[in-house]
Amino acid sequence: MKILIHRSTMMKFAYILCLALFAHSPWMHAAEAEAKSAASWQVGAPIVTYWCGPSLTDAVAQQMVEGGFNLVWCRDEKELDVAHRYGLRGQLRNGLLTPASLDDPKRRDQLDALIARVRKHPALYAYHLIDEPDASQFPALGRLVAYLRQRDPAHLAYINLFPTYASNKQLGTKGDVVTAYKEHLRLYVEQVKPALISYDHYQFRLNSDSNQYFLNLAMIRRAAMDAGVPFLNIVQACTWAPTAMRVPNTNELRYLVYSTLAYGAQGISYYVYACANHHGSLVGLDGTPGPLYHALKSYNREFLAIATELQPLRSLGVYHTSMREPGCEPLPTNPPFRLDPSKSPARPRGFLLGLFGAKDKPTHVIVVNLDYTAEVTAPLIGPATLELFDAATAKWTSAKKAAIDLTLPPGGGKLIRIAR
Repeated sequence: MKILIHRSTMMKFAYILCLALFAHSPWMHAAEAEAKSAASWQVGAPIVTYWCGPSLTDAVAQQMVEGGFNLVWCRDEKELDVAHRYGLRGQLRNGLLTPASLDDPKRRDQLDALIARVRKHPALYAYHLIDEPDASQFPALGRLVAYLRQRDPAHLAYINLFPTYASNKQLGTKGDVVTAYKEHLRLYVEQVKPALISYDHYQFRLNSDSNQYFLNLAMIRRAAMDAGVPFLNIVQACTWAPTAMRVPNTNELRYLVYSTLAYGAQGISYYVYACANHHGSLVGLDGTPGPLYHALKSYNREFLAIATELQPLRSLGVYHTSMREPGCEPLPTNPPFRLDPSKSPARPRGFLLGLFGAKDKPTHVIVVNLDYTAEVTAPLIGPATLELFDAATAKWTSAKKAAIDLTLPPGGGKLIRIAR
């Protein structure tokens, strides 16, 4: 039987077929993915920022650039213009960025107008919402985060969390340190649905270090991995209580930078840049840079280079060779990367190894010297030929063998990978 099909019907059929094929083509999938990613906030360049600084003038912005910072605080919309002139990203602070604005029609209209004005500003990166909320505030903050995400999904709604040593009252949860903090993080992720987890932890006491620094890192790392979001660590760069807390020296600051990297952070922030009643900070209130600022000129660039290399990878494990503080996990049996004990004398603090890979097989490792008082040599053995990353030049160099002698400065680290 002969079936006759009208020419116009054939043309319509061909057109529909072409659309179907195009829609299922790899190019179309790539275009859709690109459009989707462009519509939602992404980290982009790993974050290097600070807490508490001066108004953003041209001189301050230039100092930020020289110091290796890439995210600055903006107290008003005009400061976004300053940030843009220097290629910096801005985090905007405004009194309207609070849950109370959603319950007041007039304030909500003002918030909408603010978002409409700044959402397309080339320097805008984040909206700053609140510092260290307790768990009772999470539902309201979740509403605000969702509201901002609906109206401006391309920019981060930033919130910073308490450290592990916060009290039950501060956290708004009950139990011992681990129980209360784990519940605090669970409620935060479930109720706020953050795009990034930020927290602070200050460990340098006057005559000792707190023993919860690595516990906090480990718990934040796990919460971020479970939520599928990056995290940022705010580290100590001053004292605000000279009789209780010490100002870290440049080696101790390097230790904070590299331990943060080894746990897989995509952001680091320093408390503080410059602030009244804080001593030994990065910059004095008169704008004069201190020793820590000068050290960060290289540390920040190293952080950015290494975190960029690790950005496409997953954090697969973080292990300590000697330290057994809470949260410190020992190396597993037959690890893919190990230090040769015959050539590396045992030290009380030992080394930190952060493993990374695109899938479940580690291909990269950060080795950190946790002794921030002395340079050490760490002979690393891998499963195949190794390559060493130069964070200053962002280039890889082959060791031409499966072992490499690492010279690590006090508190410093190196990134190594299996040769491709």
